[in-house]
Amino acid sequence: MIVAVASVDGNGRGSRNAGRATARREREREIVAATRALFDERGVQDAPMEEIARAVGINKALIYRHFGSQEELFVLTVTSYLTELATRFSEVDDDSLDPYEELRQVSERYVAFCTEYPAFLDCALSLMRRPFPELAERVSEGVLFRLGQGMSACISRLSRILARGAEQGVFDVDDPDLVANMLYAQGLGAMHLARVSAGVKELAPGVPGLFAIDPAEVARRAVDTEFAYVLARGAEVAPSASDGNSPLE
Repeated sequence: MIVAVASVDGNGRGSRNAGRATARREREREIVAATRALFDERGVQDAPMEEIARAVGINKALIYRHFGSQEELFVLTVTSYLTELATRFSEVDDDSLDPYEELRQVSERYVAFCTEYPAFLDCALSLMRRPFPELAERVSEGVLFRLGQGMSACISRLSRILARGAEQGVFDVDDPDLVANMLYAQGLGAMHLARVSAGVKELAPGVPGLFAIDPAEVARRAVDTEFAYVLARGAEVAPSASDGNSPLE
């Protein structure tokens, strides 16, 4: 009875507040979705707030009622990408898979996601370049917490696979959390190289030159490099059914 009275207190004030909170969350999702759509269409550097507001059908000033700064909107957009990436990782959910095959399938999903969403690469690499104290000055604790949730959902999956492989003697990993973070960061760098599709070499002493890089080859090597890094010496692993196939194909 007390709960019932509280729910209608102040002529339904509790229900109205709940409705406003729901509407606010929905508008936030719309703004983040519009931001991400512009990132994917034009790139991170060409998504002005005016365009985002126009896509949602609101005034630019209203965006700042939902986000404390432009950086908060940027961080929550990155979190949106991470949430989808974590969902793709979770699709590899087969207890019959050995750690070697599970890591391969997750790795292939990772490079395929980076290829599908180049803006994710820009966002993630940009965040890695920002000193945390500087970011914390512009972004609320709540938004940083949500970013942390998105990142940990992806990286912890890698860590659990590495830990299970280490227990079985397949992987030579003594700190799964550290190695999972390293693989995540190395993957971003490798897939950025795949994106630009060009490398640098010395044509003659002191004379630099460019050469073309096959993105599919970078993707294959990015996955293979992970295993070269973590496989225990002498570990016996079954050949993967996907060996020789590029996740970009």
